[in-house]
Amino acid sequence: MTRSSLQSDLDRYVDLYNRPSFIPVDPICIPHQFKKRQDIEIMGFWVAILAWGQRVTIINKARELVQLMGGSPHEFILHHREIDRRAFLDFKHRTFQATDTLYFLEFLQQYYRQHDSLEDAFARHLQPGDETIEAALRGFRELFFSLPDAPRRTEKHIATPARKSTCKRLNMFLRWMVRKDERGVDFGLWQRIQPAQLLMPLDVHVERVGRRLGLIQRKQRDWKTVLELTEKLRAFDPEDPVKYDFALFGMGVLEEKKKGNADRAFPFTN
Repeated sequence: MTRSSLQSDLDRYVDLYNRPSFIPVDPICIPHQFKKRQDIEIMGFWVAILAWGQRVTIINKARELVQLMGGSPHEFILHHREIDRRAFLDFKHRTFQATDTLYFLEFLQQYYRQHDSLEDAFARHLQPGDETIEAALRGFRELFFSLPDAPRRTEKHIATPARKSTCKRLNMFLRWMVRKDERGVDFGLWQRIQPAQLLMPLDVHVERVGRRLGLIQRKQRDWKTVLELTEKLRAFDPEDPVKYDFALFGMGVLEEKKKGNADRAFPFTN
């Protein structure tokens, strides 16, 4: 396949899967329930962190979180008291347990009482000329666990390039917050990070398709693999390489359909 034909195919799949009709069946539907910037950020961040496993389960757990926060995440984060956290003690999703939930509530409350947007928690770590969001991801994790007595067990839920992680969930969250086009799937709320700086959310399905198309040569699946794949995609669109997340995942969807795996029949779970 020539470079031009590959780009043509990728662009076609972007057009096919970057559509609002896929929102209701994917975890991104949770932040799309809100209009307030902070509500979108809070639920987008939390849903992205919880986004592993079946889509239906992820969506149901996210709805449970919204209910526990009285339907107004930002207001709850700002004004809840310690006693109000008791209702969250039974909230669990796979390895995300009560200890993790309580620390997330603590960090978000302290943060939003001092800042208007979660954007600063990432963008403050970038320097002029940074080509990617790597420094933002490193800095955010350090900030997130800067509170006294931050539980060690919770660290596994916030990835960092410093540990060679692909940072799939955080890259997905940043795509949601930064990318903006006429389709309205991604929110495009943040201005201090540019779409050109975003990096691919890499899961096993995107990786599989990327390797099949010759976009990934690295044998390992780690942070350098993310950089390699994103750099290859910049050749097709240097200003918005991560839009091809829709394409690679969409191609993976078709492969899953052929295998009869209905739960992988829509994008955004990567």
